[in-house]
Amino acid sequence: MSNLIVHGGVPLRGEITPSANKNAVLPILCATLLTDQPLRLIGVPEITDVKKILDIFRTLGSNVSMDFSTGILDLHHHATTFDPVAHHLPEEMRSSIMLVPPLLARFGVARLENDVKGCTLGVREIDPHVEVFERFGAQVERTTDSLIVRTPSTAKRMTANHHWLDYASVTTTENFALCAATADGTSTLVNAASEPHVQEFCRFLALLGVPIDGIGTSRLSVTGGRKLSGGEFRFSEDFHEIATFLALGAITGGDIAVRNTAPDQFPLIDRTFAKFGVNVEHKDGWSRAFQDGPLRVRRPFTQNILTKVEAAPWPYLPVDLLPIFIALGVKAEGSAMFWNKVYDGAMGWSTELSKFGAHVFLSDPHRLITFGGLPLSPAKVESPYIIRVAIALLMVAASIKGRSEIINALPIRRAHPRFVENLRSVGADVEWTSSE
Repeated sequence: MSNLIVHGGVPLRGEITPSANKNAVLPILCATLLTDQPLRLIGVPEITDVKKILDIFRTLGSNVSMDFSTGILDLHHHATTFDPVAHHLPEEMRSSIMLVPPLLARFGVARLENDVKGCTLGVREIDPHVEVFERFGAQVERTTDSLIVRTPSTAKRMTANHHWLDYASVTTTENFALCAATADGTSTLVNAASEPHVQEFCRFLALLGVPIDGIGTSRLSVTGGRKLSGGEFRFSEDFHEIATFLALGAITGGDIAVRNTAPDQFPLIDRTFAKFGVNVEHKDGWSRAFQDGPLRVRRPFTQNILTKVEAAPWPYLPVDLLPIFIALGVKAEGSAMFWNKVYDGAMGWSTELSKFGAHVFLSDPHRLITFGGLPLSPAKVESPYIIRVAIALLMVAASIKGRSEIINALPIRRAHPRFVENLRSVGADVEWTSSE
């Protein structure tokens, strides 16, 4: 188990270039299996799940050349093979489920372990994915320890279709697009997810030669059945990481500038920062957060209600960013309510905030109230296996003078390859340690 030791109370100042968004990188890596032509990906981060997928590719016989020092990955899947008996997709990595469509397209079969896991953010069902596979004509069989997915025995290719999702699921949207890219004809998805990483994923499919209409909207139209090409693709900066470092600068009373070439994704995020007295400026490809005086919750114009931060699928505030704003709420003077409209049980970590001396109240599994501005003291806290929660706990620790410890902070490494190094570069006193 890896922990983080934080000596807080120091304003963080400097410049940071963030890494790519793992939620774009992992689906795009899966999508590379759609083509047998050479590909070059630029900006690939050195994170755990990337290494796992590349190991899968090597096991399947693909040519993989990865240089993490430059972030350049050269891939060629021309000699790739798949044996459903010998080759298993790892259950501990949720993105495994997005390897199913390209494996179906190339080999007519894929094998998935029964329970695909990610962060501990409530129930992560696979039923919507199974429904998508079946709508394209695939046959799904459950065995004692896995799911076997096959294309129809009469034809290797899947059939284009129109589908309306129960809810705007990111990975289900991406799986639909992957299936549609290999099916003959045009497929349409209604209630599609439209997050920035979904848009980036769709742009990659377009690079391969898949016509897609409606990128960034809730209705996607994908035309499949074409021979796909290779090419070169450069990843964008992760908007999660940009917002995280802006918040770290604000909560410590510092000034961090973060590289950001897509400020058009930030209007709602900027307004959410403003609810805590933090102003965000975007200029010349950089973003910075600053405030006049201490953090303070902005009172709403409507009397007798709390300032609210509501998180839901894009274009709402992303739920993955909610913990960092909870950290700001703990530090800022005043009260605020935080509402996670997606995951059940995602607020259970609030008891760890109390160990710092924070006053928080969990109204129900989805809503939490912070009564901020109270004196806080260093503490030893434990993070659940949720990336942004580990970071939120670190944020609070970084704002308090003295030594704190974040137990089980390992999830951070799933998304941010140089997180601690970046923190040190802006003046943080933080280090990894092990409890073993």
